[in-house]
Amino acid sequence: MHIEAGVVTGAKMLLSYATAVGVVSIMGKLALDNLRNNGVLSLAIKSIAATLIVLFCFQILPHVPVGVSEVHLILGTTVFLVFGVAPAGVGLALALLIQGLLFAPFDLPQYGINVTTLLASLLLLDLAVKRIVSTTTAYKDISYKQILKMSIVWQGAIVSWVAFWAFYGQGFTQENIANVVSFGSAYMSVILLEPLVDLMVLSLVKTLDKRKYTLLFDKRLRSYEAV
Repeated sequence: MHIEAGVVTGAKMLLSYATAVGVVSIMGKLALDNLRNNGVLSLAIKSIAATLIVLFCFQILPHVPVGVSEVHLILGTTVFLVFGVAPAGVGLALALLIQGLLFAPFDLPQYGINVTTLLASLLLLDLAVKRIVSTTTAYKDISYKQILKMSIVWQGAIVSWVAFWAFYGQGFTQENIANVVSFGSAYMSVILLEPLVDLMVLSLVKTLDKRKYTLLFDKRLRSYEAV
């Protein structure tokens, strides 16, 4: 989902700075709420774990340039379910920044665009999950159908944001439309894979001793009563 360099240029980049400030501010508030509810150590551990997982996805897992961006597995729903929305948001933002600073400096000018795409999609996922999953259901007990709905929201939001940036930057030319369609078609295929990863992770969580992993897992993962 990294937008290609040159898709948005010049004064149009100002919008990406504004949207980035907006989504980072909202995520910062959620992080402060998480800190008050769970403590500094818990937030730090979950955020570091989320960052490492997302960075692994960015750097190690296959990623294929298609159209105006790249297609690769980010495991956004996975880190959301396991760590919670705030640590997942911190992990996505930090992993993206670390990648730009250490491995892909050509992506840094597009950081505002890419962080907006990821965090805005995560915030939408957070809102959708409140409707998809009952408040009396722990995340470890959700069904494949619910996970699939979450993946559709997450991946669909990413594709929508990438399309927005592409059309905003390059207009509705025939070539640009074709590039966006090719990216969207390829990226939505990830919907078939990510729910399977989520189910495997949730199955593993069920085998772990709840008392030993309170600092690592989001409370909602193991028990709805703690929400």
